Amino acid sequence: MNQKNSQWTEAVKPFLKECGKYALILICVLYLVPHFIVQRTLIDGSSMENTFMHGDQILVEKVTKYIMEYDRFDIIVFEPKYKAAEGQYIKRIIGLPGETVQIIDGQIYINGEVLTEQFGKDPIVYAGVAAEPITVGPKEYFVLGDNREVSLDSRYEVVGLVSHSQIEGKFLLQIYPFSRFGTVE
Repeated sequence: MNQKNSQWTEAVKPFLKECGKYALILICVLYLVPHFIVQRTLIDGSSMENTFMHGDQILVEKVTKYIMEYDRFDIIVFEPKYKAAEGQYIKRIIGLPGETVQIIDGQIYINGEVLTEQFGKDPIVYAGVAAEPITVGPKEYFVLGDNREVSLDSRYEVVGLVSHSQIEGKFLLQIYPFSRFGTVE
């Protein structure tokens, strides 16, 4: 009986070793992918309407932040410096590092020139801190929500300029609802 148990144990060892390898690979993938490559994000609120609606789900890629800078109009997910609400924020980049941003009479000015963009759901009524010129520092961004009347964004001191280190990732793909599956402008 003892010899039988020993034979069984020897036969099972390679199987358990192989299962252990696959379990380790699976754990690494489940940890590495959402932390460093791509994550699913749930849209909570209306600050990005009509681009995203409350309850939409998107994929955010997290590689760009390590290999290149972000561009104007990129949609980013970031952790605000001061939590006015729980969770991450999703906004559109308007001002880039080194630029001066100001909002006058509902118009966005970049370095003294009116910015032509079609993303705002409504005209800007509240300029906030951007009523005065704001110079965007190195590795910082001025962001706005597309639904400018309800968005808590760089116009408010509680959010302010978003540093590169606060950014979790960049919008990649809308995955839910299925009727709106795909990329957006």
